[in-house]
Amino acid sequence: MAATHLKNTQSRAADSVISDLEQRILSGELLDGAPLPAERHLMETFSASRTVIREAILALSNRGLIESKPRFRPIVRKPDYKTVLNATGKIVQNLLTETGDVKNLYDSRVFIERGLVREAAAAATRDDIADLKTALAANQAAIPDSAAFYDTDVAFHGVLYRVPKNPIFPAIHIGYTAWLAPHWDKMLRSPERNELNYHAHEAILAAIMERDPDAAEDALKSHLDSAWEHVRTTFSSRTF
Repeated sequence: MAATHLKNTQSRAADSVISDLEQRILSGELLDGAPLPAERHLMETFSASRTVIREAILALSNRGLIESKPRFRPIVRKPDYKTVLNATGKIVQNLLTETGDVKNLYDSRVFIERGLVREAAAAATRDDIADLKTALAANQAAIPDSAAFYDTDVAFHGVLYRVPKNPIFPAIHIGYTAWLAPHWDKMLRSPERNELNYHAHEAILAAIMERDPDAAEDALKSHLDSAWEHVRTTFSSRTF
């Protein structure tokens, strides 16, 4: 009974420390990228034990508000869209163990990217086109190396997410990449398959440069539908 009471008391104390530090991070009093005050200083500031402070730091780390590394002071991370996605990343990956959930997530990606290529065809700037050309050139150069090709494939699609100049979309792209990576890592790859994907990217860029939203959307959907079929046949039908 005494041990339970002590644990509850420590949890309430930690909640108070968490709330206070969270507010200081959100207000900017604790600067983004700066080290969190030393453990000893926090103990004195909050009149709290080392156990309470460490519990609070762990909770803030789980929320994405600080970055903890062994043997280093925790670093303050003011939340942004990427922080939110990182904080939920493990939950999403756990959900993807259920039947059909990977396909549902992939379909949502297709839905978003269809809109993005239409936007790119209508409104991509010279800089956007230059970024797509650079990404496509890197993609072509990586065809013989499947690991490098995967990275350049992700980078090419990442440019599309940046075209609207809305910070939510690049964060979503990072989320999709992280959530789907464990499944994509199991996919069979080859230079021949890489070349097919490269030409699909080439067709997407060509349609964007021609300012043809319908052609861009058709090229994107054809590419992602083909990619899904390749992924689907890699795994057991019980998963998808």
